Amino acid sequence: MSAKADELAKKLVRNFNDVEKTAEVRLPLYETLSARLATDTAAKHLGASIDIVAAGKRSCPYHFHHAQEEMFVILEGNGTLRVADELIPIKAGDVIFIPPGPEYPHQIINSSEASLKYLSIGTRHDPEVVEYPDSGKYQAIVRGKKEVPLRVIQRKANSLDYWEDEP
Repeated sequence: MSAKADELAKKLVRNFNDVEKTAEVRLPLYETLSARLATDTAAKHLGASIDIVAAGKRSCPYHFHHAQEEMFVILEGNGTLRVADELIPIKAGDVIFIPPGPEYPHQIINSSEASLKYLSIGTRHDPEVVEYPDSGKYQAIVRGKKEVPLRVIQRKANSLDYWEDEP
């Protein structure tokens, strides 16, 4: 491969089997192994990951995005999609589309005895606000071009007055 082809491959191609996987565990409910695929690529507005959810666990808290649209492709196993306070069975081969907004809070649950593996693809609109209906939290994210994005997790009840500490 030429030097240019090698440089292009580093910016444009990821093999999910080769990407470092990170364990995200918060027992007793959450246990996922994740490979973030778009990190350090040329992607500007797409995020992607492979997530492997342990048997009987959940991938992340029940939430919805105000800006980001998501798509999940179930690669292996089966489980349950919790969406809009309903439970929908999901299995390998299913493709799930979640638009932004409070109508579609969602969570993937592995309700089986084996691992559940899926590809997650999302638009990375910036800024983003994510709400968590079960806990009453919200998260504000501004990635921009900063090395360290602004990320704040708060409850609405802890919100400050607009004029607090202003001169």
